[in-house]
Amino acid sequence: MSRISRNLTILRGLKKLTQEQLSTELDISRSRLGSYEEGRAEPPYDLLITMADYFHVSIDALVRADFSKSNPETLLKIGKNRLLLPVMVDRANNDLIEVVPVKALAGYLNGYADPQFMEVLPTMNLPFKIVGKHRAFTIKGDSMPPLKDGSIVVGKYIESLNEVIEGQTYIVLTKDDGVVYKRLYREKKKSMESFEFHSDNKAYSPYVVHSKNILEIWSFVCCLNIGEFKPQDLNIDSMIRFLQSQRVEMGK
Repeated sequence: MSRISRNLTILRGLKKLTQEQLSTELDISRSRLGSYEEGRAEPPYDLLITMADYFHVSIDALVRADFSKSNPETLLKIGKNRLLLPVMVDRANNDLIEVVPVKALAGYLNGYADPQFMEVLPTMNLPFKIVGKHRAFTIKGDSMPPLKDGSIVVGKYIESLNEVIEGQTYIVLTKDDGVVYKRLYREKKKSMESFEFHSDNKAYSPYVVHSKNILEIWSFVCCLNIGEFKPQDLNIDSMIRFLQSQRVEMGK
């Protein structure tokens, strides 16, 4: 069975439709739909567009992703991108999250919507129950103390910029800078049009990013700090900010 045939069957089941019902929705015969689900034929491109629009997925995800490796009840729609983010589980039904290591960060801007790129990323699980789509990112640089270069930050995917809480930290994928971890504030007098990205290390100046250049945003959940702390890393202000963000986010 091909991926597209398996995915069609899974998505039809998710909507609780019979083959007859779905074929009517797609304006094709039931036997034709059956040939696609059984892998005896491949749908043409124009029909793939219709299917993708109907199920609210990208054509790329419909053809190349493997929805059988995720819990179909937890598939998420990403705004206008019409792409599915499957929540992965292991054989024991424990939630798994993808880890974007340093070597994959450069390619994430081009690969974040590519199921094949995601499939080769390492995975991990957390010692507490998570709800929703999570992903872990390796942080570069020293702009967010006490996090060190190479630390791993776990974020929960949020679907709308309306969910951004002023002054909280987020992992953000932007068109110009790729993956960054910053403290976000709405730019004054411009409402939702743009955000100020602040570093906790005051050696770095804030900068503004227009909302149209934000491709993904993940709210901070927890972190894994790699390496030994140096005395200068443990200043009271950075530790208070870090502990407060840990307590707030993990208490939800």
